[in-house]
Parts: sequence; structure tokens; C-alpha cells
Amino acid sequence: MSTAGLDPESATSAPGASAGGTTLQTNYKQAVKGNSLRALLCLTYQSFGVVYGDLSVSPLYVYRSTFSGKLRLNENDEEILGVLSFIIYTLTLLPFIKYVLIVMNADDNGEGGTFALYSLLCRHAKLSLLPNQQPADEDLSTYKLEGGRTNRKSGGVPFKAFLERHRHLRISLLAIVLLGTCMVIGDGVLTPPISGPAFFFPLFPESTLRKPSTMNHFGTHRVAFIFAPIVIAWLFCIAAIGVYNIAAWNPGIFRALSPYYMYNFLRKTGVEGWTSLGGILLCITGTEAMFADLGHFSKLSIKIAFTCVVYPCLVLAYMGQAAYLSKNHDDILKSFYKSIPKTVYWPVFVIATLASIVGSQAVISATFSIIKQCLSLGCFPRVKVVHTSKDIYGQIYIPEVNWMLLLLCLAVTLGFRNTILIGHAYGLAVVTVMFVTTFLMSLVIVMVWRKSIFLAAAFLLFFGSIEAFYISAALIKVREGGWVPLVLAVIFMAVMYIWHYGTSKKYEFDLQNKVSMKWLLTLGPSLGIVRVPGIGLIYTELVTGVPAIFSHFVTNLPAFHQVLVFVCIKSVPVPHVPPQERYLIGRIGPKEYRMYRCILRYGYKDLHQDDQDFENMLIVNIGEFIQMEDAHPWIPSSTEVSVDGRMTVVGTPSRAAMRLVTSGLEDVEPPPQQSVSFRMDRPSGKELLEEQELEEAELPRLDNKKRVRFELPKAAVEMDPSVKAELLELIEAKEAGVAYVLGHSYVKAKKASSFVKKFAIDVVYNFLRKNCRNSTVALSIPHICLIEVGMTYYV
Repeated sequence: MSTAGLDPESATSAPGASAGGTTLQTNYKQAVKGNSLRALLCLTYQSFGVVYGDLSVSPLYVYRSTFSGKLRLNENDEEILGVLSFIIYTLTLLPFIKYVLIVMNADDNGEGGTFALYSLLCRHAKLSLLPNQQPADEDLSTYKLEGGRTNRKSGGVPFKAFLERHRHLRISLLAIVLLGTCMVIGDGVLTPPISGPAFFFPLFPESTLRKPSTMNHFGTHRVAFIFAPIVIAWLFCIAAIGVYNIAAWNPGIFRALSPYYMYNFLRKTGVEGWTSLGGILLCITGTEAMFADLGHFSKLSIKIAFTCVVYPCLVLAYMGQAAYLSKNHDDILKSFYKSIPKTVYWPVFVIATLASIVGSQAVISATFSIIKQCLSLGCFPRVKVVHTSKDIYGQIYIPEVNWMLLLLCLAVTLGFRNTILIGHAYGLAVVTVMFVTTFLMSLVIVMVWRKSIFLAAAFLLFFGSIEAFYISAALIKVREGGWVPLVLAVIFMAVMYIWHYGTSKKYEFDLQNKVSMKWLLTLGPSLGIVRVPGIGLIYTELVTGVPAIFSHFVTNLPAFHQVLVFVCIKSVPVPHVPPQERYLIGRIGPKEYRMYRCILRYGYKDLHQDDQDFENMLIVNIGEFIQMEDAHPWIPSSTEVSVDGRMTVVGTPSRAAMRLVTSGLEDVEPPPQQSVSFRMDRPSGKELLEEQELEEAELPRLDNKKRVRFELPKAAVEMDPSVKAELLELIEAKEAGVAYVLGHSYVKAKKASSFVKKFAIDVVYNFLRKNCRNSTVALSIPHICLIEVGMTYYV
């Protein structure tokens, strides 16, 4: 969606992005694609510390939670064999077969999670609720899946058309996506209390609970290297203890590999066995993090770590505990610690404590990733996003969300003081996220992979029925703690949906009230006002047309800048947009109007970098557009036509003919002015001076002073005089100064609106707008160059 002034920025962000962003592309994940074994092993090692912390500590509480109700062990071991059989097949069917073998192949060019699946669907069908999609977006190199994984067959076309025709189905799909997202956030709230030091409450002080949250500002990269040895040591410890317990207590525990014991368990225990499935469900906590944290690492590294280490170690650990419990029925509430051999008890206890602290990192990192995706797609209020790694752009930290999780974790811990009740809440959140992923994955199979709708139905029926079975058991525990994720989901869903609804209505108002081209043409080149030297950058969310804020400005002020550029910062449903494909430049009205449009496109994982040369980069791209427009009136490979009156939007080619050259930083005290030269090679030196020097006043926003000049290639020997004049006028306007024009909007519901809509817009949406990150801060606009225009939106 278009999010001018709305897009979240990094800790050091700016209105644009430089080509310097390409340094983020040279990361570990690209090295893996280049078959670098060292990079692959490095990512695999790191994944243990971030992705598998939660999943690996589940043996601490699964058996305890399963037998917390009326279910008891009998002498014939039918209950323990049935529970173990359920655990083994649940681990095999859901994390291994569903996620590792199927779902992770539906990554969005290396990104995973609920919104990554939704992004894939939006690219292959018109499911977005905002009408800001452009044909040029489909020409992005990252728009299509890597390796050409999209099936070109026509399967799923009728189903796709059916979804596109019905708006209420698209709204329902967004609501389902938001539900999955909110449950991931709920996981982030419930994971530290159940897997962190709260599990040992009150053995450890409350302050220890802060450690998983307060360490996140170091970034995923550093946290992964610190935590990975702990998780690896923990996995090998529980595997070794499992092997010892199997040999020492009950070698016949391998009988649980037969699915007969699952059937026998339900037949013998009845309702009590069914309700105990909520505890068995905890064995797959953290599974969704494997997919959601995909952007932090690589698909192959996560698959290798799970298949070769995590899965076998967990199976051995659960079998070992079951073997011990088959001979020690009274130790069920402390089964893990009682099953540890006395000679290694304290070393294992220390590792278990450290592993439980690490356990929350997987879901917390997944929460950061999925909220960043929500931000870019306009489904979450603006917050500060810090990119913690210069090598891997998916590794982020969100301070506001981190502190929110910390406060909610403390509230849950102090409120329940019982991990069994927390486990009831946790299980419902976990399985709901999985069910949403299953539903979205079935749509991907039909609409993206273009497979048979019967195959998608089989996938949904098989895995959905398993998850629905667990959901039915978890819902029984709503009164006993299961209400927590439901309440959290309702609150977060309301916030996210109202934010998206308000943003959509605001965009629709702009679209319906944009300035007509006919009115603009009647004003003439001067626009009916005095055109003063300088460049005016008018930020708008519209990708076509002139926003109503411009007419509001023109009718209230007697003068405007000689060069006007309508800047739109737009998020497209792809993870990354290459810097050379980021700019779309077009012209509004005839040439003499000197009005341009610049659309900056970002993916939902892109870093909006701090770029002090945004203005210069903008000039370079507009200059390239002016020359390209004169030399090539129509270039199919690099242009896009969007009919809006007489408007045409043209994409900037990757190799600009107009270059910006800097002479370097000045460490000494800078002179009061800068020298900016615009050099052009001409067929005759008599037409213009070989080099025209333009003196540019020092801009207050620049901390580091640079000497810059604009150059044209020597090959441009024959340039139309009107093109030269327009380029010179562009540089002269840049010399005079740049002003940023931003709308200071007030959104109100119409008087005829219902009470619910008035409450959502006038109260909730405006409260969120006032208390989230200000757009001028998010865009790093210098206040000395800022012009804000107040305007009321009645939606």
C-alpha cells in the first residue's frame, strides 16, 4: 500500500533510500545461494539460538501439563504409551512434514510468516483492499518467485476470480491473516512466562524475566551467537538423558511408535484423554517460529538444524521421560528433573535454566518480523524499527514492541503464578496460528503454485483436521487460562484492523477528491500563483493524480515553488525492491508546468536507510527521466502507463545517464558555501559555457559537507535545447533550496456514520495516530524545511 509519511523507518531513516542499500544484499543468505558451505553452517549454527529455543525446552513441561487434570497413569502403561505416541506423531506430522517439507517451500523469496503468505497471494490475485497496485510493480525482479517456482498452468483461475469479485471475502481473508498475526504476538507474550524463569517461579527473582527482552536490542545476529551454544548443549543433554532412561528403565518404550496406541489411548481414557491433548499440544510450541524467522536465516539452514539435530533429540528426550514415568508414576509433576541421573543433575539443571531463559527468543524474534511486515502493509501503527545487522536485513529490533511484550509477560506471570494455567493459554495460541497457516497455505497451493484445487483441499483437510482436533481440546481450557490469548487476539486485532480501515478510508478520500487535470490545465504553467525559485516536495499517498492537499495549499497561499515533485513512498507486496528499481518518475501535465511524480517503492523487509543525499538522488533520477523522455518516447521495458487524465508514469532505468559525483567529506571547518557544478558536453562550446558554476547555500540538515556536481556522459553530444534548459532549471531550483510539504491531516467519521464507525475512527484511530510515531520523525524531515498543511478528512 502507499504509505507516504506512514511507513516505519529504521533508527536512522530518511525520506529516501540510497544505492548504499545494496550493501545489505551481500549477506549470508546470498552466500548460501552461492553454495558457500561455511555460510550455510554459520546460519545453521545461529538458528539454534533464535529459532529452536522455544521448541527445544518443551520437554520441561509437556508431561506435567498433560497429566495435570484427572488423567492418571495405570500399571499397564497404556496412558504413557498413548501420550508418547501422540507426541511422536504430532512432532512428525506438523513440524517435520507440514513445515519443513511443505510450508517452508512457500517462502516469499526468502521471507516467511503469515504475512509472507498473504503477500504471495496479493501478488497473484487482486486481494489488496487498496487500489494502488500498478502494472510496473509486476516488472520488479523480486515480484516473481526465485527459481520460477510459480506453475504457469491455469489451475485455480476460477477460484482466484471468485475471490477478486467479492470484497467481503477479501476482508475476511485479511481478518484471518490478522488473527494469525495476533496469535503470534500472543505467543510472544506467553512464551517467556512458560519457558523462561517463570517456570522456576519463585526460585528466581522477577528481574531475571527481563533478560530475554532486554537483550534483544543487541540484535538477532549477536543474540544467536550467544544463545546457540546453550541450545545445542541442551539438546544433546536431553538426548543423552533420554537414551540413558530408555536403556535403564524401559527399552520396550519403542512400542509407542505404533499409531495403535493413540487409538487405544482415546478409547480407554475417553473425555479425560481428549482434554489432555491440550498438554500434548505444547510439544510443538515454537514450530511457527521456524517459518516466521525465515528472513533471519535461510530455508536450508533451518531445515538442516531441525532434521539433523532438533527432531531426533526431542524424540529421544520424550521417549526417555516416558520410559522413566512408566516405572515411576508418582514423579509425574517433576518428571524431567526426576529423570536426570544424580551424577549429572546440577550441570543439567544449570543448562536447563539457561535454556529456559533462551526459549522465548524464537517467538520474540518472530513477533518483531511479523510486526515489521504488518507495518509495511499498513496494518500496524508506526513504530521504530532498528536494523541490528548490516549483513542480514531481516534481523531487526522494535523497542516499543519489546517493552510491550515485557509488561504483558510480567502481567501474565504475576496474574497466574502457575505454568499449568499459562500452558492452557499457550496451547490455544500455538495451534490457532498453525491452523491459519494451513488455511493460507491451501490458497497458495491453488493460486500461487497453480496446483489442483483437490490437492489444496486434501492439504487443508488432512492438516486442518489434526489442528482442529487440538483446538477443540484447547477450547475446553478457556476458563482455565485459555481466555488470555483470545483476549489478546481481540485487542490486537481491533487495533490492527481499525488502523488498516482508517488508512484505507483516508486513501479512498484522497482518491475521490484528487484535483482534476482539467482544472490544473486551466491555471496555466504558473498555476495561477507566483512560482518562486526552489523545489517543493509534496508527500502524498496517491500513486496517480494530484492530491486535494495541493489545491488546498494553492488556494490559501499566493506562491509556490518553480519545480514541484509529488513524492509517494509506497510499499509493494514483495520482501525487497532492488535499489536500481526503486524509483518511478513521471510528469504531471505539460513540460512547462515543471511538475513531476516520484514513487519510491519498498518491500516489506526493506531498510529505509538514512540518506542525506536523497534530494540529490531525486534530482539525478528526474534528470535521467527528462533525457529518457526526449530520447525514447516509449520504452516498454522501463515504462509504465497509468491513465489518469493526461498523466504517464515512467520507471527509471537501472543505469542513470546523469551522475552525481561527490568529492568527499571535509574534515576541516567547512566554508560557508558549497560548489555544485553541472557539466554538459555540447556539440558547440558557443551555445553554453562548458561548465556552469552554481553556488548552493549550505543546508542546515546536512551534518557532513560534501562537494557535489551533476554530470552528463560525453556521449550526450546532441541534446535538445529545451531538454538542456529544463535540466538547468532543475539544478537552479535545487540551488535555491528544497521544501518538504506534508499534510497534517485530521480524520473524522461522517455525521451519518454509525456509532461503531464513529468510535473506531474518531476515538481509536485518532488516538493511535496521535500516540504512534510522527510522520515527520518517521521520514526524518528537517523541521526547518518543513511546511505542514492542515486538512480534515471526512470518511
